[in-house]
Amino acid sequence: MRTSVHFNTPKTSQSPRNPKYPSKLIPTRNKLDSYNVIKYPVTTESAMKKIEDSNTLVFIVNRQANKNHIESSVKKLYNVSVATINLTNSPGGDKKAYVRLTEEHDALDVANKIGII
Repeated sequence: MRTSVHFNTPKTSQSPRNPKYPSKLIPTRNKLDSYNVIKYPVTTESAMKKIEDSNTLVFIVNRQANKNHIESSVKKLYNVSVATINLTNSPGGDKKAYVRLTEEHDALDVANKIGII
């Protein structure tokens, strides 16, 4: 005989999964390595002005890259330390990173080494 309007099914025991084969045969790899994060440096006149005046390098980067990815990639590829990073999404679908270097590194020297200038 029911004494309530609610009907709750009793809790059943859940056994842990014991698969016969793995759901993924090959583990996924990190698609954003240092060479995929930074696409290419920007070589416009405004980017050159940034290099000379504010010790800042300008790069076009991967759309999924965040500031941590960009900082580690710049450190690994160019052996410089980064002070700050600013990001902008352009209307064309690119992401642009403004990477300001610390005072001990000169952006003009790094740009010469990369081949921007």
